[in-house]
Amino acid sequence: MTGFNNIYFVGIGGIGMSALARYFNRIGMQVAGYDRTSTELTQELEHEGIAIHYTDDVNLITGNFKNTEDTIVVYTPAVPKDHTELNYFRDNGFRVIKRSEALGEITKAAKTIAVAGTHGKTTTSSMVAHILKVADIDIAAFLGGITLNYNSNLILPESTNLNDSIIVTEADEYDRSFLTLHPYIAIITSIDADHLDIYGDKENMHKSYIDFAKQIVPNGTLIVKNDLVFEQKGRGYFIDDLVKNTNIVTYSISDEKADYRASQLRIENGFFVYDIITPDGVIDNIHLGLPGIHNVENSVAACAAASLAGANFTSIKEALQSFKGAKRRFEYILRTPQIVFIDDYAHHPSELDAAIKSVRMLYPDKKITGIFQPHLFTRTRDFAQGFAQSLDMLDEAILLDIYPARELPIEG
Repeated sequence: MTGFNNIYFVGIGGIGMSALARYFNRIGMQVAGYDRTSTELTQELEHEGIAIHYTDDVNLITGNFKNTEDTIVVYTPAVPKDHTELNYFRDNGFRVIKRSEALGEITKAAKTIAVAGTHGKTTTSSMVAHILKVADIDIAAFLGGITLNYNSNLILPESTNLNDSIIVTEADEYDRSFLTLHPYIAIITSIDADHLDIYGDKENMHKSYIDFAKQIVPNGTLIVKNDLVFEQKGRGYFIDDLVKNTNIVTYSISDEKADYRASQLRIENGFFVYDIITPDGVIDNIHLGLPGIHNVENSVAACAAASLAGANFTSIKEALQSFKGAKRRFEYILRTPQIVFIDDYAHHPSELDAAIKSVRMLYPDKKITGIFQPHLFTRTRDFAQGFAQSLDMLDEAILLDIYPARELPIEG
């Protein structure tokens, strides 16, 4: 981003966009932006000194940000194509880039750990960041959720130069955004079909994940869930058949063939307790600070990445036990003997499965009611049967209207 003093965000309130806005604001650039609605997050950005308006009106863009030579514009693909401000910048010779390109620019010269997957990205990347912080390894982190340990989606390094730190980030598959990243350690947690409005089918989506894995720097490491099968040309392949010149490390919640795996899993006082078996020994008797059986699996992946990045076993165990999770990722809002209220961002049938099964394991004697708001018209259409099967595991389901996000309604 050298050569620019001003940076303007179209869609500044998005979780990934706001982390970038915070970063550029902290390093001294002039930052402003637009978003459709005022939220708790945009209000926090305003409190941090970032000017934001909520009407799509070029006249509300202040003078400094109308200087084509000194302003770079970052937008999210969720912004509609007819957006007035975005088209003003495009039509008047500004440098206009996607959020993913801005993240790629920031990370291109740094050692980057990138976490990809259709689910588990936010929790796993937050875990990796927290472990490395506890291990006193200097990091920056750009996260897709508000991590409760740091109450932010941005963690800044001690060093003023990002290239002296390890950067931890989510690798977002939407719109192939993760193809701007070149990590030295990458994690792929899951490859369930999603974003079919972008990819068309599962095979094209899998190809993008393979392309992402091929962008790992020479002699870098790919950490991948050991049972993932990538569909290509009508056949299924494991990743080591498709990606060469990269160290492949596998993880699992239980499979003894995996390089990293959980063992001796049990529940004590409502929390999961287990060991993690690694190639270098055993981290025993971990009391995971976060509920959810899927988070045990996420912790194994995070352990692998953090260990390869230099964290010792003591730091890994301490960090997993003190990790509080991220907002809206199996977040306890209320927990009493009579009633438990959990908020979770699950927006894919596999995520619903994991969340509901975890609640069943932790509270086998309680009635479970799920209040579910489908996210996106296309996703609801593509996975209606899967959503129905997942919600069938509830004792009672309350369905809300579909949240459209970036989409227009689909008839029917």
